Amino acid sequence: MQTLTPPMGWNSWDCYGAAVTEDIVRQNAEYMARNLKQYGWEYIVVDIQWSEPEAKSHEYNPFTELCMDEYSRLIPAENRFPSSKGGKGFGPLAEYVHSLGLKFGIHIMRGIPRQAVHRNTPVLGSEYTAREIAKTASICAWNTDMYGVDPEKEGAREYYESLFSLYAEWGVDFIKCDDIARELPHEESELVLLSEALRGCGREMVLSLSPGPALIEKAELYKQTANMWRITDDFWDEWKLLYNMFERCEVWAGHSGAGHWPDADMLPVGAIKQDYSPDNRTAFTIEEQRTMMTLWSIFRSPLMIGGELTKLDKDTLELLTNKDILDMNKNARHSHQVWRRMTGGTELILWVAVCSRGGTYAVVFNAGEKASETEISLAELEIYDPVSAAELWSGEKQEATDRLKIKLSPHDAAAFIILPA
Repeated sequence: MQTLTPPMGWNSWDCYGAAVTEDIVRQNAEYMARNLKQYGWEYIVVDIQWSEPEAKSHEYNPFTELCMDEYSRLIPAENRFPSSKGGKGFGPLAEYVHSLGLKFGIHIMRGIPRQAVHRNTPVLGSEYTAREIAKTASICAWNTDMYGVDPEKEGAREYYESLFSLYAEWGVDFIKCDDIARELPHEESELVLLSEALRGCGREMVLSLSPGPALIEKAELYKQTANMWRITDDFWDEWKLLYNMFERCEVWAGHSGAGHWPDADMLPVGAIKQDYSPDNRTAFTIEEQRTMMTLWSIFRSPLMIGGELTKLDKDTLELLTNKDILDMNKNARHSHQVWRRMTGGTELILWVAVCSRGGTYAVVFNAGEKASETEISLAELEIYDPVSAAELWSGEKQEATDRLKIKLSPHDAAAFIILPA
């Protein structure tokens, strides 16, 4: 699928881990349709373990029984997704999400269910069985559900084609495929096979690869096989993880473009980790959330909300609906870090990008522990004539100037659109 701008949506993992249910998905879809769709948010993604009846939290139940059809393919657990009864799968839920003007996605694990291999169930469209196509030495280090599929085996291609045929029948628009991005080149051939099966299924679907960190030396492979791929392991609400993301984004910035997006992972904002506490909220300060949204946007990462949408507070909703920041995510081109240095006793980071609609984006981050008040000469951006500049978060303007004047609290960010005066 040709994703011309980074995908934007909601994913159930940060809130509910392995245990999301249909009613929760519907409520979040309804909220998105009412409050976020007009800003470009459109994907509703059901994360891991939707085939497991006993999932209760972020934790995985090892070697647990999964719901599976007669052709070795996982299907939704009916006790958690009641509309799937009668062999309907995710079709009714996808149809409901589509009725709201949104798109529907699911998480899958690379490979074939272990229980299919142990029971030697058939592969649709072939004379082969799960046991004959499995690569039993290829297993996930953190989840026990699957064996890898050996692309060299007869029946392997038919298995993946049958999977994506099923997902197309359900009306799926987005696939988050796990245990496939950071183990390359060991599983490289399986990624290629999976990607080819998706592209041949007759329905356009975004393909997202997890977990990270992805391998920079395989960037061209990711571009050829997927639409987005994780550049980090699971990202949570810790300043250390956000601080480290600056380096990751600097490395990957040159690989963002229409149809292929390095992914800095989900936005852990608002109410998250609901299996730990129904009232648990992000540990990020508002300044750190602003830094995260600003970095993700100029870097042009996909934007996937991790918090429970129905519990969004006013500040978080404003963070997620700032049209100018979201426009930067869509319109920035050639984004890159200009410098990273100590200034006035704190660490400042400068990023720039060309705006496809005209002008220049300039973003300054205070990654240090002290407040900063500084000026940046526009000559550093190779802009030599006076300009007008508008700060995208506050709306404040600087007219006919040759420099940006910036005051930042620790861990905060300022983002400017610079236009000829």
